[in-house]
Order: sequence, then C-alpha cells, then structure tokens
Amino acid sequence: MGGLIDIKYDFSPNVVSYREELQSLDKFLVRVCGIIGGIFSVAGIIDAVVHQSLQKLLHKHQMNKLR
Repeated sequence: MGGLIDIKYDFSPNVVSYREELQSLDKFLVRVCGIIGGIFSVAGIIDAVVHQSLQKLLHKHQMNKLR
C-alpha cells in the first residue's frame, strides 16, 4: 500500500530595503584606500606567480628539458 506524502512549501517574499546615507569624507577615503590596496595586493600575487612560472620555464629551456 502507498503511504500519504505531505509536502509543505513556505513561500516568504524577499524584501529589499534601500537607504541612502551620507558618509563622512574620512570613511570614504578609508574605503577607497582599502580598495586600492586590495588591487595592489592581488596584482602583486599574480605578478609573483607569473614571474616564478616564467623563471622555471626559462630554467627548463636552458637545460633542454621542455620536451
């Protein structure tokens, strides 16, 4: 015999609230500096990875081990 399956869905609406607030200049500058610092950090990591990879490839090329 088949059993009774009870499935309940609870739909709740999403609410988006929008507020506009003025920020002080010092908070704005701190956030801008944080974004710029993050960009430089990521760029430095990418540069280091690319540099190390190219150095290893160059070393293998000099030893004729690329094939």
